[in-house]
Amino acid sequence: MKRRVFRYVPFTIEQDQTAEPEYEARCVSGDESECGAQSGTHRDPGPVEECQRKHTQETGHRRYRRDFGDYAVMRPPAEVAELARVNGGAA
Repeated sequence: MKRRVFRYVPFTIEQDQTAEPEYEARCVSGDESECGAQSGTHRDPGPVEECQRKHTQETGHRRYRRDFGDYAVMRPPAEVAELARVNGGAA
């Protein structure tokens, strides 16, 4: 039996600054079933919140499922140190 040793590498997890985050909401109000009205996906929370306000004014619905999505980058220690050096101390 071959034996393998795995070494712990303390990666840093960062939000990928090259990709835009995504915001959206879905109305989950309703007694028997969810309303299902959706805001659509936006790169800023503002349009999603405005969609929720308008939908509440029109329907009286007040419960929403909100989703936020982004992308993450895993950086090994050497890359974090190099970024800090290049950026003058801020990784």
